[in-house]
Amino acid sequence: MKIAALLVAAGTGSRFGGEVPKQFLRLAGKPVMRHAAEALLAHAELLQPVGDAALIAEALAGLPHLPAVPGGAERQDSVRAGLEALAIHNPDIVLVHDAARPNICAGIAEAVIAALATHEGAIPAVPVSDTLKRGENDFITQTVPRAGLFRAQTPQGFRFDTLLRLHRAAAGSPAATDDAALLESARIAVALTPGAEQNIKLTLPEDFVRLQSIFEGRMVPRIGTGFDVHAMESGRKMVLCGITVPFEKGLAGHSDADVGIHALCDAIYGALAEGDIGRHFPPSEDTWKDADSARFLRHAAARIAARGGVLTNADVTIICERPKITPHAPAMRARLADLLGVEIDRISVKATTSERLGFTGRGEGIAAQASVIVMIPG
Repeated sequence: MKIAALLVAAGTGSRFGGEVPKQFLRLAGKPVMRHAAEALLAHAELLQPVGDAALIAEALAGLPHLPAVPGGAERQDSVRAGLEALAIHNPDIVLVHDAARPNICAGIAEAVIAALATHEGAIPAVPVSDTLKRGENDFITQTVPRAGLFRAQTPQGFRFDTLLRLHRAAAGSPAATDDAALLESARIAVALTPGAEQNIKLTLPEDFVRLQSIFEGRMVPRIGTGFDVHAMESGRKMVLCGITVPFEKGLAGHSDADVGIHALCDAIYGALAEGDIGRHFPPSEDTWKDADSARFLRHAAARIAARGGVLTNADVTIICERPKITPHAPAMRARLADLLGVEIDRISVKATTSERLGFTGRGEGIAAQASVIVMIPG
């Protein structure tokens, strides 16, 4: 039995607001729709996304999927476009899922697929537990009996040929709010399977807060520390935490010798248990001679993302007598935040001296230490 999954990501998220459509927001280190895609790929051999091709390609980078097809004016139009794209692959079953619903709980897709052995359609649903009121002009007009009422969720599953035929027939008709409605209109029985309260569709900002709580509850904190030191050298520029600091000397090293970024990279690699900066960027390789250390930090940030993690915070301490760091600390924080792709309030840069003791006290070099907390899936 060939199973395809249709991931509908063409919505603009008007109710949610914001510049980025909600399905592309980052949740627990990944785009919202990537969480959904990964869950669907556990059950489907074909994944057909629908929506903006460039945004989808970035969100699903590295995952196996068919080329994205553009969406339509209504959700029904987008689903039909996806089904037409899947038609040449001739799947037996299609799972239709909203990309803004990232938490496909265990057992939901399995139950839908099992029901399709004896039914042409099946949807996960949750019984309505609240008292329902119909209202008009801010007043109650009726209490609606809740017995037998359910809240529909996705992924909804269908025999592929049935759903494609009904979507073709419904083209140009008033849009249905979900795909099961097309089967209902054709008097085809649709099975109800268990949904889950945590299978939340991201619609409003408060939904994002709930989803963050769910996903971050599955994350494990990892603490990393880093330390680096470089000697002073005349004739080089002084680069610290990605910022060029006016000074009569710079730091000696194979790259630009940015001691702050090097310590921070080591802290991140340590938190991920992925070695140190020398493992990823060996000083014996000419490629990294005089390299901008920003490249190293971008790589470290990409490793966090690849592990499905998030940087909770980073704290860098620079140890030197001169140059003075405090005047440049705000710019350093902003630069590090930009390279790591996080808010500036997650980054701390501060300085201390060694009270004129040792090589830093004599102005022979600069040291830096860093610590980070990274959350990664447990």
